[in-house]
Amino acid sequence: MEFHHKPVLFEETIEVLAIKPDGVYIDGTMGGGGHSEAILQRLETGVLLSIDQDPDAIEAASKRLSGYSSSRIVRGNFSRMKELAAEQGICEADGILLDIGVSSYQLDTPERGFSYHYDAPLDMRMSKEGPSAKDLVNGLPQKELSQIIFRYGEDKNAFKIAKGICEAREKGPVETTWQLAEIVKASVPAAVRREQGHPARKTFQALRIAVNGELDKLQEGLEAGFQLLKPGGRFAVITFHSLEDRLVKQQMAEWCQGCICPKDFPVCVCGRKPQGKLIYKKGIAPSEQELQENPRSRSARLRVFEKSQEI
Repeated sequence: MEFHHKPVLFEETIEVLAIKPDGVYIDGTMGGGGHSEAILQRLETGVLLSIDQDPDAIEAASKRLSGYSSSRIVRGNFSRMKELAAEQGICEADGILLDIGVSSYQLDTPERGFSYHYDAPLDMRMSKEGPSAKDLVNGLPQKELSQIIFRYGEDKNAFKIAKGICEAREKGPVETTWQLAEIVKASVPAAVRREQGHPARKTFQALRIAVNGELDKLQEGLEAGFQLLKPGGRFAVITFHSLEDRLVKQQMAEWCQGCICPKDFPVCVCGRKPQGKLIYKKGIAPSEQELQENPRSRSARLRVFEKSQEI
């Protein structure tokens, strides 16, 4: 299957990066190369470092971007972007982009095991390396499975689902996406199935986050990106669910926070100053037109931080 991913909030993201022809940029989640190509088209003497951990993305985007002399492509996770950038001789950037989450290609390629819409091996590894969802589902204790589903899926039925998984695997290993989806479906009340759509959605999200360590890597990537960002540079992040968005929102708010002295202090003694500002106070959601054209964009949110010139 050809690597295809339709970037969400595409025009808004490229515009807000305010790309300079001679600038240095990092696309930490290259995917199919859509954002990367748009950035490269605006560069003259500048450089773009594109990063992705998925070998399929590396192969596809390398072909797509092969005609651009400004392009540098490396395989790795964006949480290591500072180290990966240093290996390419890059120590600072004018702009950084992270488009978080699973790509359309990964969802629509059955053998990658991300979706409950297809019957496929239970995998979910973005890098194709390390423990898979199958390993977690069949190897973790019930309590730990329940915690993962509750924390990362925000599912109130986590205990029942984990119990159902453990009971099912006693009869034989849970090896496919449809097996897991049916177990989840049978484990939740009928009212949940009627009111919330497919009950496996939250469980699949939770397992995917756990398998790929997504939230930990996002926090590491935000910290690395801030360190790489030049004064006046912009950091754009697109999230797709509340856990990601909350983390990004809180981190950017912390960067923007000034004095932290108690309110009853007559003067500031901490000396803390804001390290930048938000470009959009509440972030940007997709337009109605984009929602109609791409229903998967419904939960997307773009947040952008600009680093202070005084740092």
